[in-house]
Amino acid sequence: MNKEIYENLKSKLSLSYCPYSNVHVAAYAKTNDGKEFYGVNVENPAYPSGICAERACLFGSVAQGAKVGSFKEVHVISNSKGILYCCSGCLQVMTHFMEPNGMVHFYNITGDKYEIRSIKELVPFQVQDKDIKF
Repeated sequence: MNKEIYENLKSKLSLSYCPYSNVHVAAYAKTNDGKEFYGVNVENPAYPSGICAERACLFGSVAQGAKVGSFKEVHVISNSKGILYCCSGCLQVMTHFMEPNGMVHFYNITGDKYEIRSIKELVPFQVQDKDIKF
């Protein structure tokens, strides 16, 4: 576990906006050329209109010049005592933003639980560009 990334992510939890679920999530993503991006979850009273931390991080990176497909790692923390895994929507987005051998790191709030998984392991049957071009 990278303590520096964990501490930075943990500090970002207070920036999330989650008055409905009270589930705070922060994400960090790093490209293969070392660029770093953060995101937090933001809820909305029209529930489907909110955004998860992972997608906020990755989608927001594009406006800052990141290239889709260039991410080598994503880190996710929540205010849970256990590991909170990404939703399926975020996982699919991550398959498009990450390199094929990309890794996803999960932390709990206290830092005593940590897991690392490959994006291929998390999403073995990915929808890719080639799948929607006929």
